[in-house]
Amino acid sequence: MHHKHLIRHLFFTLLFFSPNIILAQQKGKLLKGMYIQWGYNKEWYTKSNIHIKLSNGSDFTLHHAKAHDKPDYDAVLKKPLEISIPQYNYRFGFYLNEKHTKAIEINFDHIKYVVTDGQMVAVTGTINSIPVNGDSVINAAHFLHLEHTDGGNLLHINYVQQQTILLTHAKKRPLVSFLWKLGAGINIPRTDFTWKGDRLNNNFHIAGYNLAAEAGARLYATSHVFFEFMGKTGYVKYLNALANTTTMKGNRVRHGFGYAELIGTLGYQFSF
Repeated sequence: MHHKHLIRHLFFTLLFFSPNIILAQQKGKLLKGMYIQWGYNKEWYTKSNIHIKLSNGSDFTLHHAKAHDKPDYDAVLKKPLEISIPQYNYRFGFYLNEKHTKAIEINFDHIKYVVTDGQMVAVTGTINSIPVNGDSVINAAHFLHLEHTDGGNLLHINYVQQQTILLTHAKKRPLVSFLWKLGAGINIPRTDFTWKGDRLNNNFHIAGYNLAAEAGARLYATSHVFFEFMGKTGYVKYLNALANTTTMKGNRVRHGFGYAELIGTLGYQFSF
């Protein structure tokens, strides 16, 4: 199942961006090289106000709800071939100059966002046609459970700037470089939502937007192979995270939150 989701993500990325990139290369000879990356991440999230509107008429907000990630790193050891079970990242970068100091990057973060069960939150609005304004405990059996764990799925385009800070002993190639990136894009989640014990099925769909900035370093093992370690922060806005539910029509989840992320990837680059 996770391989199918990964293939879908990759296909969407290439389908969405590749024609324009190839056209730019052919017409203007703008691209001087390319790199690809794969790796994993760790997140921390700010509290958020989660607005939930259901087809049964319930319309309410959870105030200052806490959430956490779900790394699943042990899946790499338990199921080595299931590389897309943990929170993962991939990048396709296209260098704009021969020195490889500037690039445009297609950036995908498979993040997992879980509203923490057992927490007490303030709830306002209407549930089952009854006005509510008080505290409630997040609980799947008696209230609700919400997570973006088949991916918060942040897809965006980055501008990348790279500067060499250390050369090899022979001074023939970079050994360590500093990078910073700025980007924006769309969210393609598949949200897992349970309402009073009933789990609702949801599909992948475009559900909002995100903004991000990151900085870190690359360590070049060879002229082509590198390791990249980045710190990232940004803002995510989900406008309709349950828009494509198949078991109940008319559901909506809307919320926004900030995040901090640590990312480690393995990359390979080459020149055109």
